Amino acid sequence: MEHKKLEINVALQIQKPIEIVFEAIINPEKMANYFISKSSGIMEENKELFWNFPEFEDDYPIQVGKIIKNEYISFYWEIEEDKLLVEIKLELLHDGSTLVSVSEKSMNLDEKGLKWLSGNSFGWSNFLACLKAYLEYNINLRKGAFEFMKIEKKCS
Repeated sequence: MEHKKLEINVALQIQKPIEIVFEAIINPEKMANYFISKSSGIMEENKELFWNFPEFEDDYPIQVGKIIKNEYISFYWEIEEDKLLVEIKLELLHDGSTLVSVSEKSMNLDEKGLKWLSGNSFGWSNFLACLKAYLEYNINLRKGAFEFMKIEKKCS
């Protein structure tokens, strides 16, 4: 019997040109203003990088897949021993803004998969909101937003 697969799909329109959005996603100096705290390098095809998130102590490895300038970025990462594909697609809209679509796939339709779907759907929606706030208003929404996760981890 084949298991049904779960996939995350979120999207948000950003009022900035596609070149600016693309650069903000691949450049770790810009990413540090809305997503990660640091990276071992810029996102380039087939490069292995290590990301650190402000609310976690560990570095997380990612394997960059395909990149098409101003159109497409993909990478793989592991969550609880499952290798998942993240795809970010950029689309120039008629008003000069950019539609950013993120998908992450896939997990089985089971308890572990549902937990992933809930957590990472929130995570990617937050990624897009933080990207929009940073690019449009120069606000870092992520700063301090998840400090409670450090406290919870230390208490458990």
